[in-house]
Amino acid sequence: MVKAAEVTCELGDLGCVQVEPVTSRYCRAARVWNDLMDRYHYLGRGRVCGAQIRYMVSSPQCGYLGAVGFCSATWSLQKRDEQIGWSDAAHYANVQRVVCNSRFLIVPTVRVPNLASHVLGRCAARIADDWKTRYGIEPVLLETFVDPQRSAGVSYRAANWVYVGQTSGRRAAQNGQGPKDIFICPLCTRWRSILQNAPGVQPADKPCPADAADWVEEEFGTVEFYDPRLSRRLFTVVRDFYRQPHASITQACNGSVAKAKAVYRFLQNPRVCMERILRPHVESTAGRIKNHKVVLAVQDTADLDRTGHPALGTGPLNTSEDKAVGLKLHDTMAFTPEGTPLGLLDVQYWVSDPKEVGKSRDRRQLSIEPEESMKWIRSYLAVSEVQKLCPRTRLVSIGDCEANIYELFLEASKNPEGPDLLVRCARSRKRRAGQVDFWVRMNKEPVSGVRVVHVPRKDTLPARDATLEVRHARVTLKPLKDKEYPPLHLWIVHAKEVPYGSEVASPLDWMLLTTVEVNDCEDACERLDWYTKRWGIEVYHGNLKAVGRFGDRRLGMAEGLEVCLAMDMVVAWRTYHVAILAR
Repeated sequence: MVKAAEVTCELGDLGCVQVEPVTSRYCRAARVWNDLMDRYHYLGRGRVCGAQIRYMVSSPQCGYLGAVGFCSATWSLQKRDEQIGWSDAAHYANVQRVVCNSRFLIVPTVRVPNLASHVLGRCAARIADDWKTRYGIEPVLLETFVDPQRSAGVSYRAANWVYVGQTSGRRAAQNGQGPKDIFICPLCTRWRSILQNAPGVQPADKPCPADAADWVEEEFGTVEFYDPRLSRRLFTVVRDFYRQPHASITQACNGSVAKAKAVYRFLQNPRVCMERILRPHVESTAGRIKNHKVVLAVQDTADLDRTGHPALGTGPLNTSEDKAVGLKLHDTMAFTPEGTPLGLLDVQYWVSDPKEVGKSRDRRQLSIEPEESMKWIRSYLAVSEVQKLCPRTRLVSIGDCEANIYELFLEASKNPEGPDLLVRCARSRKRRAGQVDFWVRMNKEPVSGVRVVHVPRKDTLPARDATLEVRHARVTLKPLKDKEYPPLHLWIVHAKEVPYGSEVASPLDWMLLTTVEVNDCEDACERLDWYTKRWGIEVYHGNLKAVGRFGDRRLGMAEGLEVCLAMDMVVAWRTYHVAILAR
């Protein structure tokens, strides 16, 4: 057993204080370091993993005064990361330049004021050179954790360490402990800019298209996790979901408890989010779009009911009398003119405010931004970004009656090089050409042709072939009187079902507004065919609700639902895509 120093004096009376590194785990200094930690430190020597440097603190006159240990930094630490302000790429590239002070001990028999802060200052002055000599990496920031129930961190504050907050305490709670105070110590003035810089860093496990093992790696190969473990986990989870698309999470994992736990941990990981998962899929979709002259970007809204298993963060779906809860989803799917789904281009989701349910609002007096109607413009802007990547492809954004808002057409008019627009007009909007209602105006136009459209089955109504009279015209669309917007020049395609029997409860009567030029019957029928592909997104939503039985996913937080929804959406698209190709 090593004898520690026993001294009470001032720092100046102590003489020369030596801070020397432990050169090997087999040397005598290593045995002394372990012995002092086991005897005097409340955590003991511990199990230090990764890179590490240990120091012995001694005095030639008094003997051993204490010991200090440094090791690799914590990978994820919210308060520290907020102080640094680095991106995921910078975090992945520079986390090795942060070093953690894992152990600090001045033996209790040494009572020398200011000795602790003096030792910390000596360590901070030499750790950068020592660490670089041993590992080839020069650290620029130190971090440490202090138990507030044992110490206020006075020595660290005196040595110019900065308090930045507390840990979440989740891991410490498993050992019956509470959150720890976090202190950091910059080793140079440019520490923040150095840690924020990530030159030449690429996402981990980013396979080239030729190296992709299957469609999963083709869709998600460019995911920016910067952690190969997360990338591999994403590939595994999506493959399992696709292998059994209607199964629960546990069933998709073939009953493996360990595998199911890994999935739930992945869904709750703070670095995993819907945007990060869907971005590579959207990039892959853009690659498929480039192979077509015309692509239809259909957008629509769906309710994802979670009434059976409500999660924290969900909200009401319908009225105050209807107690259904869940998420609102607005997505945009790319289709070929033949109806083949190419993939998602935009996904928005939100939770309705319970306080707003059941309240009537004067929509004419409200700006467009606060309303849910803004979702149509956001989707159009997302399609505009894809249009820039696919300049040789004509992208047409398609929406139903709810998308018939003047601001959407105004947005489309601002960029002639952007996507075109095709929207169905609702009678309730009372659109007029001059002083004449659209329907009155179009009924006076001559019939330019007849088109037969297949109407799919809906609920209890059987499928049928509808014969439509087609009319077209060019009109000037003016805004409401209380809005100062310029008039817009658009084209109208009116398709009215005639004749129809008594078995048809709601005959088709479509008034389509479009920014695409319509000069003859062939053009009008083509625009009509484009709009019929809007039914494809209804099929997709039905497929999405069936995939994994999303309403039954046993997830308690909306954040986990968001990540699970992102993977379910891609799986639902893939099953739909393969089914259409098989036909």
